Amino acid sequence: MSDLQSSVDSHKKSAAEQRLATPEGRREFIKATLSCWLGTTMEYVDFALYGLAAGLVFGDVFFPELTQTIALLSSFATYSVGFIARPIGAVFFGRMGDRKGRKFVLVTTIALMGISTTLIGFIPSYATIGLWAPLMLVILRFVQGFGAGAELSGATVMLGEYAPPRHRGLIASIIGIGSNSGTLVASAVWLLVLMLDPEDVNSWGWRIPFILSALIAVAATLIRRHVRETPVFEQEQNESKQSDSQTTNAKPASAAKTSFLARNKAFFVMLGLRIGENGPSYLAQGFVIGYVVKILHVNKTVATTAVFVASLLGFFVIPFAGWLSDRYGRRIVYRWFCFLLMLYAVPAYMFLETRDPFIVASIIVVGMCLASLGIFGVQAAYGVELFGVRNRYSKMALAKELGGILSGGTAALVASALFDHYKTWWPIAIYFVLMAGIGFITTFFAPETRGRDLNAVEDAI
Repeated sequence: MSDLQSSVDSHKKSAAEQRLATPEGRREFIKATLSCWLGTTMEYVDFALYGLAAGLVFGDVFFPELTQTIALLSSFATYSVGFIARPIGAVFFGRMGDRKGRKFVLVTTIALMGISTTLIGFIPSYATIGLWAPLMLVILRFVQGFGAGAELSGATVMLGEYAPPRHRGLIASIIGIGSNSGTLVASAVWLLVLMLDPEDVNSWGWRIPFILSALIAVAATLIRRHVRETPVFEQEQNESKQSDSQTTNAKPASAAKTSFLARNKAFFVMLGLRIGENGPSYLAQGFVIGYVVKILHVNKTVATTAVFVASLLGFFVIPFAGWLSDRYGRRIVYRWFCFLLMLYAVPAYMFLETRDPFIVASIIVVGMCLASLGIFGVQAAYGVELFGVRNRYSKMALAKELGGILSGGTAALVASALFDHYKTWWPIAIYFVLMAGIGFITTFFAPETRGRDLNAVEDAI
């Protein structure tokens, strides 16, 4: 047991434990958990739908006059636009979430994401309106990213602040189950869509998943409107006047003696951890779909079936990873996941070249279980515990979204460009190892945060 855990155990019950001690508090916890799960499901329905569509049909629908490789590159370029918008949304909504509360922001972000995702399903094709089609796609993708920039971090903060310290890793990992549910729903719907004739898929079938996503958005919005604010944020608000006066007297002297880097170590640690997870994740479940279908000419159903199978396994892998972090600590479990990803990259791309359906599907499943599922299950609680209560939402959201831009947001685009230039998978595998390596190295600078008091004002490092 860590010193931090022992410290929590030896003090009075946390704000979360006090609320969970009452029947009403337990009901609020269930509603909050459900709303966070649905919201994250909506976000990852968006990403999975878009990633699959970019790899499978968007090149034909929105960029029909380009070569296969350049069309794939262009499709993933529009995919990256959402990541450019995400840090803007993170700053805007993150600051609002730290001031007005987590609930207020999460109702707004889910509505933005739901509307923009649904509208993508109604965009006319390039053959119908020409350049206006990809332009509309870019605009809606930007709006998606603007809302999503604070959605994942906000839901993670809310669930982390609701969870009791001893089980925070397991409970916060439900955010990962939400992401997994989104991927599962998207891949399942795409499997059904791909049963249509190829011409029907390109003309109208691809629209069905985007339009149906509105159902999840409506359900999540309705539930979130009736969720109570987190116990940690309520306690911080109740103590804010006293805390503010103490902080005002104490902070200026220390701030003058420390550098920007020293004051924001937790931010840069979160940035590095995010790069180590997000880049490999989007290569494992985004770029590889287009690569095996468009470049290796493997049947489309092989990739979508693999994503579906990995998503099913995620309901075990994600909570297991969260439990491991509760049992052994966030840092060591995160380090091992990054190390395994580094070992995975070269053999994975080597065996993709076999074009054997079973081998290709297995490689996608293993990659997603390590990067998109396992490591993400640890990251949820780790990110929440790294930051102090007053700037947790804004700092965490910005670090995660900047890390997303530097890794996942550009991963498919960079990988497509590398293949277009070198005509081989080696540079892509090296790129994969480098990003996982950043996460691995970051763990040696990261603190162990298991069981940390979330009402602490200062960051963990």
